[in-house]
Amino acid sequence: MQRRLVLVLLGATLGLGGCATSEEWANWQGGGAHFASSDHLYFSVRNSMGRSPQVTRRDIDAARAEGWWGKPVTVGQEQILER
Repeated sequence: MQRRLVLVLLGATLGLGGCATSEEWANWQGGGAHFASSDHLYFSVRNSMGRSPQVTRRDIDAARAEGWWGKPVTVGQEQILER
């Protein structure tokens, strides 16, 4: 089930690719793939809905371990969920 959800979200995300700026396209081309992992995809989709970023410790650990790229999401220590 999770694999199917990832594929659906990936298709929806790629369908919105025409909305990228030239800076975003350059960043994407430098990464070799659109997302570093399924965690990266999930984080990006979850935080692209126009509201404040929802960042967990797991997100931070995964971003460091998997070398996520793109525009960084910065939040204060007090904003990190699951402290």
